[in-house]
Amino acid sequence: MNHLPASSDLQPPLPSPPTEPTNQSIPSHLYSRLPFHHLLQDGTPDYLKLILNSKVYDLIQETPLTHAINLSDRLGVWVGLKREDLQPVFSFKIRGAYNMMAHLSAEDKAKGVIACSAGNHAQGVAMSAKALNIKATIVMPLATPSIKYKNVGRLGSSVLLHGDDFDEAKRECSRLTHQKGLTNVPPFDDPYVISGQGTIGLEILKQVEDGLDAIFVCVGGGGLLAGIASYVKRIGHPGLKVIGVECEDQKAMTDSLESGQRVVLNEVGLFSDGTAVRVVGEETFRICKEHVDEMITVTNDELCASIKDVFEDTRSVPEPAGSLAVAGMKRYIHQNNLVGSGKRFVGIVSGANMNFDRLRFVAERADLGDDREALLSVTVPEQPGSFVKLHSYIQPRPVTEFSYRYASNSTQASIFISFRLSSSSIRRQERTEVPMDSKTKRQKELTEVIESIGKDPIGMKAQDISDNEMAKSHARYLVGGRTQVKDERLISFVFPERPGALHKFLIGLSSGSSSSSEAFNVTLFHYRNHGADMSRVLAGIQVRKDELDRFEKFLIELGYSFTDETDNEVYQQFLME
Repeated sequence: MNHLPASSDLQPPLPSPPTEPTNQSIPSHLYSRLPFHHLLQDGTPDYLKLILNSKVYDLIQETPLTHAINLSDRLGVWVGLKREDLQPVFSFKIRGAYNMMAHLSAEDKAKGVIACSAGNHAQGVAMSAKALNIKATIVMPLATPSIKYKNVGRLGSSVLLHGDDFDEAKRECSRLTHQKGLTNVPPFDDPYVISGQGTIGLEILKQVEDGLDAIFVCVGGGGLLAGIASYVKRIGHPGLKVIGVECEDQKAMTDSLESGQRVVLNEVGLFSDGTAVRVVGEETFRICKEHVDEMITVTNDELCASIKDVFEDTRSVPEPAGSLAVAGMKRYIHQNNLVGSGKRFVGIVSGANMNFDRLRFVAERADLGDDREALLSVTVPEQPGSFVKLHSYIQPRPVTEFSYRYASNSTQASIFISFRLSSSSIRRQERTEVPMDSKTKRQKELTEVIESIGKDPIGMKAQDISDNEMAKSHARYLVGGRTQVKDERLISFVFPERPGALHKFLIGLSSGSSSSSEAFNVTLFHYRNHGADMSRVLAGIQVRKDELDRFEKFLIELGYSFTDETDNEVYQQFLME
């Protein structure tokens, strides 16, 4: 006689708990809030489950994916822009912040949360706290622009301004976290934050009907890249690439992936302030190491050009970090000869919290970054008719800048001239079967112009200085002409832009070193505020040969990042006799 099995035998076997991670590269201490059924067998988070069970849609709606018609037409590919700049706080950061806070226990919600941020993360936490009725404290540096901390306060969070820089604010945030038993909402290194950002990948794969070739993602701490990659690599087709993009002066993820371990940068550029991170997260690095196909780095000029690209297609102005993915996409297309290939790409427009004062710098650099403009230094004979001769080789190209100063004791005149290149205006329908890369077109046209100038019988000489940072930031604005200053050293400085910073810098510059109270003589000075968190100064300083050791000590004691520009060719041509 057959017996039916006991009822317990009919139940499917319960999944065995995941094993405790033994790999030291797995940051298991970050997984303590996760239920075991959201962990894989190796003890790491199951990001597919976490993303599919995300709570972000309790607060936000799916953002559109916009076809960038102008950019697509110019590059001969299909470009989609994922519009995270349209979030209620104008940034994707609200996804991760809300998802993490929504998963807190009732006890933790009652105690309150805290976060340290001077930007988009702060606003994401503030709005999430308001929606969830959680008391939130946001610690921000003293120099935070009023528009940012007032908006956080408007959203209902308490704002604590503390410290001269972000590191001091972060230490105060850590102290308050432990003192008051608050929950710290991290900007990127948390499974719930990562999975909240990963919902962007879910939406992209729903919104694009035909196969994509690559998704480009901006990278700071790595939360957005890790979240998108963890979903796309599980659900997307095998050929779909996920590519991270960083600025050349803040490539913490690029360096970390290349070295196989997290790298701490000594300094980071702050133009793209939303991605200015010295070290990436533990968990984000682990995920990116496994899933990210490639990293691309771009210059600030390329970043400015991409801001203009997004504006021309959407009439919205992204912040620098917001257009970073688009800048990387463009570089990738040019580097891999994909202009006119018809490939399909998506770039994340991650935010639009633009500092208005920064627009001047963006406008000045956009055409240079897009290879639409060239900046030349030209030497011409100091005689009537030279200007007309020079301009005849530039026209009909529109001249955007022409700077000159008469030097009474010189037979040669040095000129700054910038102009728009005609090759940049070629439209898609005018292309040949195999389109020429825009950088190649630029170089071909520019070489022709420079060679034509050099062949003129009156004796002119031109040089492309479009990549000379000292020329672009300082020398082109100095109209005093060339002079002879004995023992002059030219130094460029970078210092944090905050109230009183310039005055403090000038006091330091006019003081002597610790070994001598004798101050050095300043012979040249140029300062320009671009609305960024860091300011640039160019200073000429007289230093006798017997003072070089004291001068070097003085520069170190001054405490600011500096570069010796004395051998810079632009300095020698335009500012020295």
